[in-house]
Amino acid sequence: MSRTRALTLAANYFDDGRFQQVLARRVACPTESQEPSRDAVLAQYLAQQIVPDLEALGFVCRTVANPMAGGSPFLLAERAETGASFTVLSYGHGDVVRGHAAQWRQGLDPWQLTIEGDRWYGRGTADNKGQHSVNLGALSQVLVAREGRLGYNLKLLLEMGEETGSPGLREVCELQSEALRADLFLASDGPRVAAARPTLFLGSRGGLNFDLRIALRPSGHHSGNWGGLLRNPGIRLANAIACLVDERGRIRVPSLLPDALPDNVRQALKSIEVGGGVDDPQVDADWGEPGLSPAERVFGWNTLEVLAFKTGNPEAPVNAIPGRASAHCQIRYVVGSDSTHFLAHVREHLDAHGYTDVEVTQSGELMEATRLDPDNPWVRWALASIERSTGKVPALLPNLGGTLPNDVFAHVLGLPTLWVPHSYPACAQHAPNEHMLGSVARESLQLMAGLFWDLGAEGAAIAAERRSAPVNTRSSAF
Repeated sequence: MSRTRALTLAANYFDDGRFQQVLARRVACPTESQEPSRDAVLAQYLAQQIVPDLEALGFVCRTVANPMAGGSPFLLAERAETGASFTVLSYGHGDVVRGHAAQWRQGLDPWQLTIEGDRWYGRGTADNKGQHSVNLGALSQVLVAREGRLGYNLKLLLEMGEETGSPGLREVCELQSEALRADLFLASDGPRVAAARPTLFLGSRGGLNFDLRIALRPSGHHSGNWGGLLRNPGIRLANAIACLVDERGRIRVPSLLPDALPDNVRQALKSIEVGGGVDDPQVDADWGEPGLSPAERVFGWNTLEVLAFKTGNPEAPVNAIPGRASAHCQIRYVVGSDSTHFLAHVREHLDAHGYTDVEVTQSGELMEATRLDPDNPWVRWALASIERSTGKVPALLPNLGGTLPNDVFAHVLGLPTLWVPHSYPACAQHAPNEHMLGSVARESLQLMAGLFWDLGAEGAAIAAERRSAPVNTRSSAF
């Protein structure tokens, strides 16, 4: 038994086509959770694509009904070993966004794995079928190398509703908290910072969407007869937004900002470069919070964005002052923000600036921000393991710029959370022509094999140490 053999077996699993075969049959399942007609397919994916493969690896599987009406099912699987002193929980999701087959370029089909050079096309290759297939493939090869024994217990939670906001996930974790008890959370989703750089992230920014509306009168009135006499809701709303965020994207409401950018977060982000890929947009150097690097702005700070704005009839304008205007806005935020009072702070700021005629309402649920302390021993262990497997210094992101349901694992289950993504920024996730890179998949199979191997060699000591110390996922300092 050797670590080197485990990594070699993982590379062979890619090179001899087994990984391709597994991913192809999983991509072929149109698991569109946003389409009610696909409910049966979601259940079939678990029963036919995942359960047999897990049982072959020694897992005991059970499907759990969603406590939310109309929600998709969950799969809970456990591989227990006699004498194991600690437990790891992993996660993935088998659902995908709509295929939108007509929008894919000629020669590609969302439900067929198509390989062109290094690009492996198909819906779910990047999000998330390709990623959990990498992890399960790596695990299978470590079990071969270790002759059937990992040295720890492993649990897996697979959901089929992540693309619709993970309905029922929190409730399932609350109801099944004992069954999901573990010492460490290790999973994969989201992109690396760049295709060639392995990445570890420790949580995600939170998110809150809200609507601003102003309704001044039931209908429009001729702009020639009434212009200069009637308040224009579009102008009023544009200026209300401008008092929240300035012309360069800087938030003007102090209470919507985090307390600070912690030193260990700043240090972790020093080596992170944002953008620069072939298909990436150019970063605007003078946008956002001044004095912060691009990495600090997107991974270490809060943003307020206007996602949609409407007044009048944009598709067919008429010479009339509209009666109403609306904007759909979003706050992405990091740990250390007063998120439970965001809307109250917006309301107070608008009132103080004379915009009492602007209505503020929440849209959807608040997603909490999480961030495991970058100095946590599990973080140091994972970084060392990834570097040992790849020969590359991995990027450490204290949190992802986007939002994942990590608060469920960090706060409900109380786990230190490690995410190792196997996608990259230009993967066209959620868009036509979604793909993963074969080179990244092969490297990821090896680095995950290294992590699963090293858990057996080193995880027990770290788990024992951490049981005597509190997990801190809400701030970056103990």
